[in-house]
Amino acid sequence: MATFFAAFLIAVIGLYAGQYVPPSLMLPLSILELVLVIIVVFTRKHQGLGYFVMYLFMLVSGITLYAIIANYASVLGADEVFKAFVIALVAFAALAVFGSVTKFNLGFLGNILFFGLLILVVVSLAGIFIPFSNTINLIIAIAGIGIFAGYTLYDFNQIARNGFSEKDIPSIVINIYLDFINLFTYILRFMRYAGKNN
Repeated sequence: MATFFAAFLIAVIGLYAGQYVPPSLMLPLSILELVLVIIVVFTRKHQGLGYFVMYLFMLVSGITLYAIIANYASVLGADEVFKAFVIALVAFAALAVFGSVTKFNLGFLGNILFFGLLILVVVSLAGIFIPFSNTINLIIAIAGIGIFAGYTLYDFNQIARNGFSEKDIPSIVINIYLDFINLFTYILRFMRYAGKNN
Protein backbone atom coordinates (compact mmCIF):
# COMPACT_ATOMS: atom_id res chain seq x y z
CA MET A 1 0.00 0.00 0.00
CA ALA A 2 2.94 2.34 0.67
CA THR A 3 4.10 1.81 -2.92
CA PHE A 4 0.56 2.38 -4.18
CA PHE A 5 0.24 5.71 -2.35
CA ALA A 6 3.68 6.82 -3.55
CA ALA A 7 2.71 5.91 -7.11
CA PHE A 8 -0.66 7.66 -6.72
CA LEU A 9 1.20 10.80 -5.57
CA ILE A 10 3.26 10.68 -8.77
CA ALA A 11 -0.01 10.45 -10.72
CA VAL A 12 -1.33 13.53 -8.87
CA ILE A 13 1.86 15.41 -9.82
CA GLY A 14 1.26 14.35 -13.43
CA LEU A 15 -2.36 15.52 -13.14
CA TYR A 16 -1.16 18.96 -12.03
CA ALA A 17 1.46 19.07 -14.79
CA GLY A 18 -1.17 18.09 -17.37
CA GLN A 19 -2.55 21.64 -17.48
CA TYR A 20 0.73 22.79 -19.03
CA VAL A 21 0.92 20.05 -21.67
CA PRO A 22 -0.33 21.00 -25.18
CA PRO A 23 -3.49 19.08 -26.24
CA SER A 24 -1.64 17.87 -29.35
CA LEU A 25 0.59 15.71 -27.12
CA MET A 26 -2.26 13.93 -25.35
CA LEU A 27 -2.72 11.23 -28.02
CA PRO A 28 1.01 10.34 -28.19
CA LEU A 29 1.12 10.28 -24.39
CA SER A 30 -1.94 7.99 -24.28
CA ILE A 31 -0.16 5.60 -26.65
CA LEU A 32 2.96 5.78 -24.47
CA GLU A 33 0.78 4.98 -21.45
CA LEU A 34 -0.40 1.77 -23.13
CA VAL A 35 3.14 0.83 -24.13
CA LEU A 36 4.35 1.31 -20.55
CA VAL A 37 1.68 -1.07 -19.24
CA ILE A 38 2.92 -3.71 -21.68
CA ILE A 39 6.55 -3.07 -20.68
CA VAL A 40 5.72 -3.58 -16.98
CA VAL A 41 4.33 -7.03 -17.79
CA PHE A 42 7.57 -8.02 -19.56
CA THR A 43 9.94 -6.53 -16.95
CA ARG A 44 8.60 -8.41 -13.92
CA LYS A 45 11.91 -10.21 -13.42
CA HIS A 46 13.83 -6.90 -13.41
CA GLN A 47 12.57 -5.33 -10.21
CA GLY A 48 14.37 -1.98 -10.51
CA LEU A 49 13.26 -1.47 -14.10
CA GLY A 50 9.72 -2.50 -13.20
CA TYR A 51 9.49 0.18 -10.52
CA PHE A 52 10.94 2.84 -12.84
CA VAL A 53 8.43 2.00 -15.59
CA MET A 54 5.59 1.93 -13.02
CA TYR A 55 6.38 5.45 -11.76
CA LEU A 56 6.83 6.72 -15.32
CA PHE A 57 3.45 5.22 -16.21
CA MET A 58 1.84 6.98 -13.23
CA LEU A 59 3.29 10.32 -14.31
CA VAL A 60 2.11 9.93 -17.91
CA SER A 61 -1.28 8.64 -16.78
CA GLY A 62 -1.74 11.66 -14.54
CA ILE A 63 -0.97 13.99 -17.43
CA THR A 64 -3.48 12.32 -19.76
CA LEU A 65 -6.07 12.12 -16.97
CA TYR A 66 -6.00 15.92 -16.69
CA ALA A 67 -7.50 16.28 -20.17
CA ILE A 68 -10.32 13.85 -19.30
CA ILE A 69 -11.15 15.52 -15.98
CA ALA A 70 -10.95 19.01 -17.50
CA ASN A 71 -13.41 17.94 -20.20
CA TYR A 72 -15.91 16.56 -17.67
CA ALA A 73 -15.44 19.62 -15.45
CA SER A 74 -16.38 21.87 -18.37
CA VAL A 75 -19.52 19.80 -19.06
CA LEU A 76 -20.65 18.82 -15.56
CA GLY A 77 -18.94 21.39 -13.36
CA ALA A 78 -16.15 20.93 -10.82
CA ASP A 79 -18.60 20.06 -8.01
CA GLU A 80 -20.01 17.10 -9.94
CA VAL A 81 -16.52 15.86 -10.79
CA PHE A 82 -15.61 15.99 -7.10
CA LYS A 83 -18.85 14.16 -6.23
CA ALA A 84 -17.98 11.44 -8.77
CA PHE A 85 -14.50 11.14 -7.22
CA VAL A 86 -15.95 10.68 -3.73
CA ILE A 87 -18.46 8.09 -4.98
CA ALA A 88 -15.67 6.22 -6.80
CA LEU A 89 -13.40 6.35 -3.74
CA VAL A 90 -16.07 5.03 -1.34
CA ALA A 91 -17.19 2.30 -3.78
CA PHE A 92 -13.58 1.31 -4.50
CA ALA A 93 -12.72 1.07 -0.79
CA ALA A 94 -15.83 -1.00 -0.04
CA LEU A 95 -15.19 -3.36 -2.94
CA ALA A 96 -11.51 -3.69 -2.02
CA VAL A 97 -12.33 -4.58 1.59
CA PHE A 98 -15.03 -7.06 0.61
CA GLY A 99 -12.81 -8.68 -2.03
CA SER A 100 -10.01 -9.02 0.52
CA VAL A 101 -12.03 -10.46 3.42
CA THR A 102 -14.59 -12.66 1.69
CA LYS A 103 -14.09 -16.40 2.04
CA PHE A 104 -15.21 -16.95 -1.55
CA ASN A 105 -12.64 -17.41 -4.29
CA LEU A 106 -13.62 -14.92 -7.00
CA GLY A 107 -11.06 -16.28 -9.46
CA PHE A 108 -13.89 -17.40 -11.76
CA LEU A 109 -14.57 -13.72 -12.51
CA GLY A 110 -11.25 -13.35 -14.36
CA ASN A 111 -12.33 -14.72 -17.76
CA ILE A 112 -15.78 -13.12 -17.56
CA LEU A 113 -14.34 -9.69 -16.80
CA PHE A 114 -11.67 -10.00 -19.49
CA PHE A 115 -14.29 -10.91 -22.10
CA GLY A 116 -16.46 -8.00 -20.96
CA LEU A 117 -13.48 -5.65 -21.11
CA LEU A 118 -12.68 -6.72 -24.68
CA ILE A 119 -16.26 -5.97 -25.75
CA LEU A 120 -16.11 -2.62 -23.95
CA VAL A 121 -12.87 -1.68 -25.72
CA VAL A 122 -14.23 -2.68 -29.15
CA VAL A 123 -17.46 -0.73 -28.60
CA SER A 124 -15.53 2.30 -27.31
CA LEU A 125 -13.26 2.24 -30.38
CA ALA A 126 -16.34 2.01 -32.61
CA GLY A 127 -17.69 5.08 -30.81
CA ILE A 128 -14.81 7.10 -32.24
CA PHE A 129 -16.20 6.56 -35.75
CA ILE A 130 -19.91 6.03 -35.05
CA PRO A 131 -21.85 8.62 -33.03
CA PHE A 132 -23.78 6.83 -30.27
CA SER A 133 -27.07 8.01 -28.79
CA ASN A 134 -27.22 9.17 -25.17
CA THR A 135 -28.90 5.89 -24.23
CA ILE A 136 -26.09 3.80 -25.76
CA ASN A 137 -23.49 5.96 -24.02
CA LEU A 138 -25.34 5.47 -20.74
CA ILE A 139 -25.36 1.69 -21.24
CA ILE A 140 -21.61 1.77 -21.98
CA ALA A 141 -21.04 3.78 -18.79
CA ILE A 142 -23.05 1.29 -16.69
CA ALA A 143 -21.14 -1.62 -18.27
CA GLY A 144 -17.82 0.11 -17.55
CA ILE A 145 -18.77 0.70 -13.92
CA GLY A 146 -19.81 -2.95 -13.57
CA ILE A 147 -16.63 -4.29 -15.19
CA PHE A 148 -14.21 -2.21 -13.12
CA ALA A 149 -16.17 -2.76 -9.91
CA GLY A 150 -15.79 -6.46 -10.73
CA TYR A 151 -12.07 -6.07 -11.43
CA THR A 152 -11.62 -4.32 -8.06
CA LEU A 153 -13.27 -7.25 -6.29
CA TYR A 154 -11.31 -9.76 -8.34
CA ASP A 155 -7.88 -8.15 -7.98
CA PHE A 156 -8.07 -7.65 -4.21
CA ASN A 157 -9.53 -11.13 -3.75
CA GLN A 158 -6.72 -12.77 -5.69
CA ILE A 159 -4.05 -10.71 -3.90
CA ALA A 160 -5.49 -11.74 -0.52
CA ARG A 161 -5.78 -15.41 -1.48
CA ASN A 162 -2.61 -15.91 -3.50
CA GLY A 163 -0.23 -13.35 -2.03
CA PHE A 164 2.52 -11.74 -4.08
CA SER A 165 6.27 -11.31 -4.30
CA GLU A 166 8.30 -8.11 -4.45
CA LYS A 167 8.65 -8.39 -8.23
CA ASP A 168 4.85 -8.44 -8.61
CA ILE A 169 4.32 -5.07 -6.91
CA PRO A 170 4.68 -2.77 -9.97
CA SER A 171 2.07 -4.69 -12.00
CA ILE A 172 -0.25 -4.99 -8.97
CA VAL A 173 -0.04 -1.25 -8.29
CA ILE A 174 -0.87 -0.45 -11.90
CA ASN A 175 -3.79 -2.90 -11.88
CA ILE A 176 -5.26 -1.37 -8.71
CA TYR A 177 -4.71 2.17 -10.02
CA LEU A 178 -6.43 1.35 -13.32
CA ASP A 179 -9.34 -0.25 -11.45
CA PHE A 180 -9.93 2.98 -9.54
CA ILE A 181 -9.31 5.43 -12.39
CA ASN A 182 -11.56 3.55 -14.79
CA LEU A 183 -14.29 3.24 -12.15
CA PHE A 184 -14.02 7.01 -11.58
CA THR A 185 -14.13 7.92 -15.29
CA TYR A 186 -17.07 5.63 -16.03
CA ILE A 187 -18.98 7.14 -13.11
CA LEU A 188 -18.27 10.55 -14.67
CA ARG A 189 -19.53 9.24 -18.00
CA PHE A 190 -22.68 7.91 -16.34
CA MET A 191 -23.35 11.27 -14.68
CA ARG A 192 -22.88 13.06 -17.98
CA TYR A 193 -25.29 10.97 -20.00
CA ALA A 194 -27.76 10.31 -17.18
CA GLY A 195 -28.11 14.10 -16.95
CA LYS A 196 -28.85 14.31 -20.67
CA ASN A 197 -31.55 11.66 -20.42
CA ASN A 198 -33.39 13.53 -17.65
